[in-house]
Amino acid sequence: MERWSKKLFLFSCTLITMLSFGQNSNRVITTGVPFLMITPDARSAGMGELGVATPADAYSQQWNPAKYAFASSEKGIGISYTPYLSKLVDDIFLGNLTFYKKLNDRSSWATSLKYFSLGNIQFNEFVAGSIVDQGQERPSELTLDLSYALKLSEQFSMAVGGRYIRSDLKIASDADTSSANTLGIDIAGYYQSNPFDLGKNSALFRSGINISNIGPRLNYDVGGRKSFIPTNLKMGFGLDLLFDDKNSLGIYTEFNKLLVPTPVAVYGDDGAMLGYRQPDIDFIKGIFTSFSDAPNGLSEELSEITVALGLEYLFQDVFSLRTGYFNESQNKGSRRYLTLGAGFDLNFMDVDISYLFSTSNVRNPLENTIRFSLTLDLETPAPESSDEVVIR
Repeated sequence: MERWSKKLFLFSCTLITMLSFGQNSNRVITTGVPFLMITPDARSAGMGELGVATPADAYSQQWNPAKYAFASSEKGIGISYTPYLSKLVDDIFLGNLTFYKKLNDRSSWATSLKYFSLGNIQFNEFVAGSIVDQGQERPSELTLDLSYALKLSEQFSMAVGGRYIRSDLKIASDADTSSANTLGIDIAGYYQSNPFDLGKNSALFRSGINISNIGPRLNYDVGGRKSFIPTNLKMGFGLDLLFDDKNSLGIYTEFNKLLVPTPVAVYGDDGAMLGYRQPDIDFIKGIFTSFSDAPNGLSEELSEITVALGLEYLFQDVFSLRTGYFNESQNKGSRRYLTLGAGFDLNFMDVDISYLFSTSNVRNPLENTIRFSLTLDLETPAPESSDEVVIR
């Protein structure tokens, strides 16, 4: 009798990891729950997958919750669905539901649920030369977030968020595995200037920073090893050119670095190198060492920073065109792709779509996939004063 269910499951997880991060270098930084780094909303996805310094929207929880203090609507809901590996399977997806509410002119709160399904996995057992159906399992991972944002001045806000993370990759028949749970904390800041003159037009400057998923490692009880969660530092800048009160062009850039240790070489008793593995240290030490632990020094540390550039043109407050580019070092995952997107304002609802073109030899799991997201404005924004400009 031979059971293949566990091998099939591990193969599925390995395939997802390979397609997500690439295999151009053995020192590619990997983490547990990598779905936390998948862009959930089509608006940000259309701008090169950035969002830490863009104007506030319903999905700010995923990028920079401090932006909610500058939201133009009193409350809103964001709903998105992202097919994953759609060219290989049809039941792996990321779903996201976000709700935010402004408490007053200075503060707001938000919550979100993110669910990642790895699809159905069939289990069969060979008994006396026959295949016996043992049913199906549906491994999944999820997060539940809560954040609070507060304006510290008319131009600057900060936010703190908490996140419950559950990774349920357990197979019912495997006694040596269990679901893993942990908590993460986000600390974010956001700056939005008042309109100022720039040539013949007015402009707004924006900047943002977010350190997300600060928390203990996941423990799957497999071999006593633990996995880092994707503690992440995002920093971005943006400039909105205001041609008039209905037309604008936003130019944004974002820098991103995982605050997770670089894998180190592991050697056997005979001195032969067995491969690379992340050091067994706590998450606090991992955050601080992540800035200086690359074996090749500063050049390798810099190669661990990804860069994204995005553009958004807003026409008559009802239609948006977007594009962007994401770049990652060839030796650190080689994710490089061009994105396109569009948005439509249908009074109480915004519809956004995006599309991704890979420019790398590494296949992207979201390549040739159209992503959709909806934003529901639950309350009409209050009239704006003549000297204040708000951009979606």
